[in-house]
Amino acid sequence: MSNNNEPTFTPADSASPMPADTDAAGTDLQARLAELETRHAEVSDAYLRAKAEAENTRRRADDEISKARKYAVESFADSLLPVKDSLEAAIAMPAATPEQMLEGVHATLRQLVSALERNKVLEISPATGAKFDPHQHQAISVVPATQEPNTVVAVLQKGYLIADRVLRPALVTVASSP
Repeated sequence: MSNNNEPTFTPADSASPMPADTDAAGTDLQARLAELETRHAEVSDAYLRAKAEAENTRRRADDEISKARKYAVESFADSLLPVKDSLEAAIAMPAATPEQMLEGVHATLRQLVSALERNKVLEISPATGAKFDPHQHQAISVVPATQEPNTVVAVLQKGYLIADRVLRPALVTVASSP
């Protein structure tokens, strides 16, 4: 027996047409999907191009760093060549007088000092009585002196800075405490 409260299925129910606005929504969704696919392709292309550009920039930077390391001393070596030329010229003059040799040595020393200064290699030569600086000076001995304690008495060997870094500390004797 059939209960009248239960719905019954008829073939006509399954063939009922969809409302007209459903077709419009489907078309809108397809258009939106096509738009999003196009946008996705554009963004993917932009990403790949940016990634390739970043990789190229990194590769160029690595090449520049490699060249900088390889040729870092080029400028320094170039500034030392006149010093070498002067020394070779001095050796080529065996009949030079001591005065000529001394004059040549002084000129060569000036060239060397100039080359070092151009390349930011500066002397550390503290004056007598200057305060001892353990960052730039190396105390070879401590001697009793009439000057203030912990000050430079004498410079045994000049030190050198390259830029702001100590290349070699100055070797000094330091005044002791009384």
